[in-house]
Amino acid sequence: MTSDFTQQSAHPPLNPPPFTANQPQTIRLHPLSNYTFGTKDVQLEEDPSVLTRLRRLEDHYEKHGMRRTCEGILVCHEHNHPHVLMLQIANAFFKLPGDYLPPEAEEIPAFTDLLNSRLAPTSPTTQDLEWQVGDCLAQWWRPNHETFLYPFLPAHCTRPKELKKLYFIHLPPKKALSIPKNMKLLAVPLFELYDNTARYGPQLSAIPHYLSRYRFEFVDEEGRVSRVTPGGEAMSGGGGIKVLIDGEILDQNGSAQLKGEDDDEVDMKKIKVELGNVEGMKDEDDVKQ
Repeated sequence: MTSDFTQQSAHPPLNPPPFTANQPQTIRLHPLSNYTFGTKDVQLEEDPSVLTRLRRLEDHYEKHGMRRTCEGILVCHEHNHPHVLMLQIANAFFKLPGDYLPPEAEEIPAFTDLLNSRLAPTSPTTQDLEWQVGDCLAQWWRPNHETFLYPFLPAHCTRPKELKKLYFIHLPPKKALSIPKNMKLLAVPLFELYDNTARYGPQLSAIPHYLSRYRFEFVDEEGRVSRVTPGGEAMSGGGGIKVLIDGEILDQNGSAQLKGEDDDEVDMKKIKVELGNVEGMKDEDDVKQ
């Protein structure tokens, strides 16, 4: 629809000279509908409060030094707009998949183990356990045993207590994910995250900045490139936050739909989609006691 309008315009856009020097790799994004979502047993958080979390951080520092944390930015697309997959825990805060690494563990293998612990199906295949860990997009430092993290290490800080890395996770064309029953998996569009520190906190609201360096190819369900950005056609549609949990597929009018799957597979692959705003929640490190 939009492309026809552009072609019929009496004033076609002016194309500037090439402006793609020293660009990073182009990232291919697959549609949200390509992925299946199930549930698995509850995974309780280790710390019932922020105070308990900070005390455990202090114990970790005394025994092992600076804590290393890795989290993943998983991106797919809906209506040709990038969406980030993140967890909503106990209806209280948002969190990217991942956690702190065991003290002596190697970084990337330990990180993939964390991703599998949180998102892998209960009876996974070899492919389900594979993750393509891409660029480290951000590093957040915790100078003291406090909730505040900074995207730089302050000059006066010589012994930081934690370093959190955010990695770009390249999703394959299809993948099965299972979410603990006490959590929700959200597909949040970039325009919802952008400059929205009041709702998501500084770390998550900065994700659109991290991803702005890439050129995206949007692939449809048949594997064809439907759009490229920047430099592609205008986006259509948009929708709000998609909440992916066990249940039915709800359209914008609240009518129930089901994917065309075998009856014995529906329980693990049902998706409930709710459109709207989720207010009053931030990144875990920004939640006040």
